[in-house]
Amino acid sequence: MRAEMTTVGFQELKDAESVNNTIPKSEGTVLCFINSVCGCSAGTARPGVKLSLQSEKRPDKLVTVFAGNDPEAVAQVRQYLLPYPPSSPAIALFKDGKLVHMIERHHIEGRTADMIAENLAGAYEQYC
Repeated sequence: MRAEMTTVGFQELKDAESVNNTIPKSEGTVLCFINSVCGCSAGTARPGVKLSLQSEKRPDKLVTVFAGNDPEAVAQVRQYLLPYPPSSPAIALFKDGKLVHMIERHHIEGRTADMIAENLAGAYEQYC
């Protein structure tokens, strides 16, 4: 589940320090995927995120944290996602350290990978 994202270019952030050194200090766009072991992550979130990377425009940096495995990193990412409640899986796009687009679990459940990819491609078009 981790390798599914790292093999397409995602950098794993495994602690609060790596999150703090990446998200708020970034210039340009950062896509952050909160990965999880649930069925909707495997069935549509991970495939949808990967499919979205085929877009003409795409984020400058790709990062991931793993809910249930990297609790410190996930907790820190969630501080940057406020006022959104904790959600996993979840997909967030930051621009110059500010949250500009968010896909929560309830936007993933019941959606196809293509629908998630299309949602993200629209965000990339607007912000990347």
